[in-house]
Amino acid sequence: MATNLFVGNLPYTVDSDKLGQLFAQAGNVVSAKVIADKYSGRSRGFGFVEMATDEEAKKAIELFHNKDVEGRQLVVNEARPREERPQQ
Repeated sequence: MATNLFVGNLPYTVDSDKLGQLFAQAGNVVSAKVIADKYSGRSRGFGFVEMATDEEAKKAIELFHNKDVEGRQLVVNEARPREERPQQ
């Protein structure tokens, strides 16, 4: 079963493709998405990577948590389920 990882403190130059290529070092990446501001389109500095197996996800956390990428230390951990927000 695929495991979703939260990746924080990303350099603003990293896009979804670069994020997927980086995490491919740990195993099979199902998907990688950098979250962008809906108005400016600029990266918000975090994203999500879905790894194919739990083992690959654990390996990715070991490899990339606190790793320096372009001068920023990544924060990598298992993503929490998305909480429903009230409609406005």
